[in-house]
Amino acid sequence: MIYLCRKALLWLTLSLLVGSLQPLQAQADVINSVRDALKSGSSRELSKYLNNTVEISINGEKASYSRNQAEFVLKDFFTKYPPQDFRYVHQGSSKEGLKYTVGTFVHERGEFRVFMLIKQFGGTYLVDKIDFNRE
Repeated sequence: MIYLCRKALLWLTLSLLVGSLQPLQAQADVINSVRDALKSGSSRELSKYLNNTVEISINGEKASYSRNQAEFVLKDFFTKYPPQDFRYVHQGSSKEGLKYTVGTFVHERGEFRVFMLIKQFGGTYLVDKIDFNRE
């Protein structure tokens, strides 16, 4: 009987642990997928991880776009500034559960500092804001 209780307790503990790690994996998947999309200059791939409405700022020119509009804005950006590399410099989170990243987007003629705000919407992490500022 004690053996069964210990086994049940172990199973419950493992289930809770695995369940609590899933949101961490989900946000890591989004952050890694966004990095890959920025590195390759794929506006289509990047748009998969955007909120329904996203704020995009390029050198201080800020506007809110639907996901579809944002894909075209980003396509234009990648056409003007074809990427050579993208890497994260810093990642963090707030007490409220917001995630943010700071990265460097390298193109032929220079670099942009990229700030992204990632929020959870209905259990899914999505980019809510992305800023590109010329270095």
